[in-house]
Amino acid sequence: MNIRVNDTVEVQVGDDRGVRGKVLSINFKTGKLIVEGVNRVYKHVRRSQRNPQGGRLSKEMPVQLSNVLLVCEACGKTTRTGVRYLDDGSKERWCKKCGKGDQIAPPKAAYAKQ
Repeated sequence: MNIRVNDTVEVQVGDDRGVRGKVLSINFKTGKLIVEGVNRVYKHVRRSQRNPQGGRLSKEMPVQLSNVLLVCEACGKTTRTGVRYLDDGSKERWCKKCGKGDQIAPPKAAYAKQ
């Protein structure tokens, strides 16, 4: 899974198609993520000490991971990503459209090329 928290993604299907937002959280077990401003629903809240006024609370619901694409920071386009090891043994996620990459793991001696 090449999407991480604070990445910018674009929704590809559903009512919010074409909307870009920041990833707030990811649930790896269910394969879903919460994107800022996407898939908003109303939760009806009863009056209580915590919510003295009550009413409708608008919140984001999870989106299936397969329904979003990562937005490349370098080229600004939605893209698929790949993972590769650099010569020093560090792991990077790279854009398959422009080729730019960003490091996702520190260097390991086992993956370094002599």
